[in-house]
Amino acid sequence: MNFMKKMISVAEAKGLIADSVLRLDAVEVKLMEGLGRCLAEDIFSPIDMPGFAQSAMDGYAFSWRGYEEFGKMEIVGEVAAGAAEAGPRPAPYQAVRIFTGAPVPEGFDTVLMQEKASVGDGMLEVLDPDLICGRNVRLAGSEIAMGSLAMKKGTILTAAGIGFLASLGLEKLVVVREPRATLIVTGDELQQPGLPLGFGQVYESNSQLLQAAFLHLRFSQPKIVYAKDDLPGLTESIRLAMLDSDMIVLTGGVSVGDYDFVVPAAEAAGTTSVFHKIKQKPGKPMFFGVKDCGVDVKTDLVTPKQTVVFGLPGNPASVLSCFYQYVLTALEVASGCPVSLKVKTATFIDGYKKNPGLTHFLKGIYSDGVVRLLGAQESYRLSSFSVANCLIEIPEESSEIAAGASVLVHLFG
Repeated sequence: MNFMKKMISVAEAKGLIADSVLRLDAVEVKLMEGLGRCLAEDIFSPIDMPGFAQSAMDGYAFSWRGYEEFGKMEIVGEVAAGAAEAGPRPAPYQAVRIFTGAPVPEGFDTVLMQEKASVGDGMLEVLDPDLICGRNVRLAGSEIAMGSLAMKKGTILTAAGIGFLASLGLEKLVVVREPRATLIVTGDELQQPGLPLGFGQVYESNSQLLQAAFLHLRFSQPKIVYAKDDLPGLTESIRLAMLDSDMIVLTGGVSVGDYDFVVPAAEAAGTTSVFHKIKQKPGKPMFFGVKDCGVDVKTDLVTPKQTVVFGLPGNPASVLSCFYQYVLTALEVASGCPVSLKVKTATFIDGYKKNPGLTHFLKGIYSDGVVRLLGAQESYRLSSFSVANCLIEIPEESSEIAAGASVLVHLFG
């Protein structure tokens, strides 16, 4: 079916994007550079963790059998964290002073916390009636055994994940590469912030808006290109961006007016159009296409390459709404990172009326299962978007949502 010939639903658009976008290739990075990225391969532990029986606290280590037999035990030394060895094997009637993280001497299996100990004349007396054999000792390999699966392919690396892999001695790992994005801003009426406005001009904000959106998701900052509103210039800008971009996002010029050149320019640059219009408000004129860039050969790895092209409307609220609904879908597939907005059901306290035929995305405030509608819903207005924490989805077929009815909300952050 040629979706370019008709206006498609929100669900159809998301499905076509998900089916069209390819996962990016894998790359080896330093451990800290993997934060927020998707693991491209399973990681197996190169060591036992811990590599030795380890004290879980400051106190005294001894043999439980010796304690049961002798009661009081002679303190014959101490073992600190980082000690090269735990010393010679003590006798069953002996104990050692020990510190958190220190190796437990061979033959010893229990550590008494220092607050439950009585020490006098070089002898240890246990004052903990609840003490059991093995208490306060971390066994070798109790966190993970050598060769065991430490982290699955597809896992998103968090701060805790980075710490865990560092504790295994890893300094590099293989992750899905970050997408390289270019933002192409069109519109001869646009002026840069900080410069005086001429008559008929408006300040350009979409590049800042989209850069911030990428950075908020922990993706690299996109490159920005400003293009003139003419077909040859815009076509060349898209062609040049395709040389080093996995994704191109254009703003403005996506409708069907005399000065809307995004669709013909994208096609002239080699993009295969997938769809152009979506049954939604805001953002009905929105373009998506794919450019097949051949293959990239790295040793024995052959990875398909492509550039996905989005043509978003020029109005800022439309830009951000479309970014959240569709660009995030592509970023999630390409990077493996779950960046799509979380969707919940909420009670809509305001109610809403519209004509059927378009899905409406409305800026709202969600809290504790309830959502309320904000003002300033027009597509050129960002003031309400700046305080909203969700988009309220009003289905295509609906003409009225009564106050108190359930609606879907797409949560930011």
